[in-house]
Amino acid sequence: MNAFNGFQTFIDIIRPIADVLIMTFLLYKAYQIIVKTNAMQIIKAAVIVAFFYAFAVIFKLSTLLWILAKIAPGLAVGFAIVFQPELRKVFLKIGQNEWFSFGNRSRHTYVDAVLIAAETLSKMKKGMLVVFSRHTRLGDIIDTGTKINADISSALLVTIFGHETPLHDAACIVQNGKIIAAGCFLPLSEQYDIKKTFGTRHRAALGLCEQTDAVVLVVSEETGAISLAYDSKLHYDLKTDQITKILTDLLEISSEQKTIEDTIDESKATV
Repeated sequence: MNAFNGFQTFIDIIRPIADVLIMTFLLYKAYQIIVKTNAMQIIKAAVIVAFFYAFAVIFKLSTLLWILAKIAPGLAVGFAIVFQPELRKVFLKIGQNEWFSFGNRSRHTYVDAVLIAAETLSKMKKGMLVVFSRHTRLGDIIDTGTKINADISSALLVTIFGHETPLHDAACIVQNGKIIAAGCFLPLSEQYDIKKTFGTRHRAALGLCEQTDAVVLVVSEETGAISLAYDSKLHYDLKTDQITKILTDLLEISSEQKTIEDTIDESKATV
């Protein structure tokens, strides 16, 4: 009995704390959804209606209260019609939202966008050079190019590298799901035994990963082969599923020295 009473007392103490924490969590998530969907119009309209209703209650305006009570169902339907696009966005966000995710989201989305662009450019026989930043700061490299700070999309990458623009010959720097800069120049590798068939892009990719912990994706303009350079090594002509796994491992758990060499086909050339 004493144990039960003690448990009940503990529940009574925890209840208000849990109440506040849950309410704070819900308000925080609601704020995130509202900001991302431009639903402030709905809130403003609701506040105006609530203000008039409160005014009518406080001053006992029976006629206004009667009118509001009669037109309330119509107002609800009108809200749904007028603000249908905003409401649809809100519910879509609620369905897509990872409620208990406070940290960085999965990097699969932007990795996939880069790979789609790489495959497109590979078929077009257009070169591509994308640097995924990890722990080492790349400020000096970024300063050599044009700062963009744009969300990653395959269309943007294809536009940069697929056409004869001033930025297509150099590298894009990617960090936290954004293209930080384009047209960045990378240091060339100083290794003397690099294959003669590798062009400037491959040498630049290898050169950067010799000096930093960055991961560099390269699309060959001559062969269309997609390669990765990291840890001072160049892994040439990899398959899409191999690249996806390697990038996911390196970018998401880069703090751990995880062995990923077994994901690479032994028949591929390694420099």
